[in-house]
Amino acid sequence: MARMRPVSHRIPVEGRQDSSVFALAICLLVFVIGTASGFPLGVALVALAIGLAPFAIRFCMNHPFLLCLGFVAFSFFRLHEVFPVLLPLRIPQLLAIPTLGVIAWHALGSKALKPFLSRELVWFGAFFLLVTIGVPFATDRPTAVAYWTATYVKIGIMTLAIAWLVRKPDDFLLFMRVMVLAGMAVAIVALQNKAQGIGLVEGTRVTIGRDIGSVLGDPNDLSLVLLFPLSFAVGLAVSPTGRLDRLIGVAGSLTIIAAIIATQSRGGLLGMVAVFGTVGWRMVKNKMLLVVAGLIGLAILFAVAGISSRASGGAHEEGIDESAMGRIYAWEAAIRMATRRPLTGVGLDNFVPNYFFYSDHWDGMNHAVHSTWFGVLGETGLPGLIVFVTMIAVTARSLLRALPRIAPGPETAPVRAAGLGLLSGIGGFCLSGTFLTQGFTWPVYVLVALSAALSRSANPVRDLQIRILATPIKNLSKSDT
Repeated sequence: MARMRPVSHRIPVEGRQDSSVFALAICLLVFVIGTASGFPLGVALVALAIGLAPFAIRFCMNHPFLLCLGFVAFSFFRLHEVFPVLLPLRIPQLLAIPTLGVIAWHALGSKALKPFLSRELVWFGAFFLLVTIGVPFATDRPTAVAYWTATYVKIGIMTLAIAWLVRKPDDFLLFMRVMVLAGMAVAIVALQNKAQGIGLVEGTRVTIGRDIGSVLGDPNDLSLVLLFPLSFAVGLAVSPTGRLDRLIGVAGSLTIIAAIIATQSRGGLLGMVAVFGTVGWRMVKNKMLLVVAGLIGLAILFAVAGISSRASGGAHEEGIDESAMGRIYAWEAAIRMATRRPLTGVGLDNFVPNYFFYSDHWDGMNHAVHSTWFGVLGETGLPGLIVFVTMIAVTARSLLRALPRIAPGPETAPVRAAGLGLLSGIGGFCLSGTFLTQGFTWPVYVLVALSAALSRSANPVRDLQIRILATPIKNLSKSDT
């Protein structure tokens, strides 16, 4: 006699969702009743946090990409400094530990995260290793250790996490949307500050959060932050990803362009030209017309931005202006750092503290290097610069090889838009990097991570498209027979 199979007592998915919603509603109801009954707000918030903790943990475990995306958005765009009302919440710190924990669990525990290595990631790993080795040998070791532990190690972990978590076309599309919307938020606040005269440098150059010591309090750094989402906005605007995404792309492009112009950053303006030039190079057949249009556009941008009216670097300064000479002096200092310490440089985040010792032009204060390439040279030495440049070159070459392999079609449109945005982002990074210090900040590493993910997904996306197109043919052949 055959045994009867035991009846399963598992709750259906719909039942589990209803139970979760009911429990969540109970937590909120208890919070409202507690605050209405006179309990201190702090006690009620702690109780609510304890009640919501299981749901938050479950959500994070099921959506690691969203958690990683939120951490990157707040860490890179400094949204909590753009909107100071968020400062007491300490959102980056609250997201950091759960993000790292969830990534570790899915990589080592559940095995849901599938690690892989590509050429981009190999060269990134080599550069990260060189930077890490140079930390103990830095001239100002506490400064190097502080920056490595507070920022650079998180960048390293998130670079791998982004490359491994972004898998589907929807992931690329969501990433671009979040980056563009976050960039729009920063740009709108910048334009508001410009209109109200808040935090202006030299009387004309817009900043954000200068009074609270924000990274965005420097107009060059603000233009750098805005330049990153511009490439994705342009990618959405010119790609057939849907009307909503095109609207987001167009609105984001216009808003971010206006904000970059308000910073009056020459590096930012050059980066804008590089972004549009890279996109145009792939879409416009007449290259000579594109070059002429680019030069005219650059002249118009410099005129609209009012570069000639800047207190530093304006038209009133004869010959090589003070701003340009300051950069030349800083680049000379970087070369001296690499000459005297060729293997490791002066160490991570050590350029400014060492400017006095390596520059012949001291004006009473240390200066930033204002160049990605010279910054990497001075802080990591010649081996670091070689590996860094190779990483950028390999990433660009990988994108150029991956884009033609992505089959056309609505299903793959987000991947093609992301590829175009990444390629233009690399172009903007390379040109703006001559005047902006971005060797150890988020943008280039996010570009490397997404490029690695796109290169890996290019062939599977093409195969999926082929299967989709072939399905009706197979069905038709069966019906004919």
